[in-house]
Amino acid sequence: MFLGTVTPRLDDKGRLALPAKYRDELTDGVVVTPGQEHCLFVFSRDGFAERFARLLAAPVGSRQARDATRFVAGAAHDDVPDKQGRITIPPKLRTYAGLDRDLVVVGAMSRLEVWEPSAWAAYQAANEADFATLDEGVLDELF
Repeated sequence: MFLGTVTPRLDDKGRLALPAKYRDELTDGVVVTPGQEHCLFVFSRDGFAERFARLLAAPVGSRQARDATRFVAGAAHDDVPDKQGRITIPPKLRTYAGLDRDLVVVGAMSRLEVWEPSAWAAYQAANEADFATLDEGVLDELF
């Protein structure tokens, strides 16, 4: 499970040194995909397969399933961390998320999310009040 927030940097080759606390879960490989709100999702390989098994099982006639499959799989990048725990974030994915050098990596339980710092700050500012007013029923399901 991925928890917490860290603020690493991309190196000059577009590599992200995975935070040490997450490396054990990612040693067998990662899949990096576009996420919602213009962040990137980083899954373990097994986590990606589990998460998207429903898309694989969806009928080809489902337009939403086709669209989601194309968007997620078509832009996905799989990688194995090097000996220093680094993975490459390809230019197309860096552009999608607006990443330059500084990053925010958020543990989102089943995945990591990689954000451009000002986008993460704006997201938090825009959504904190909504979280504070969640109904008890919603919170009961979450917690």
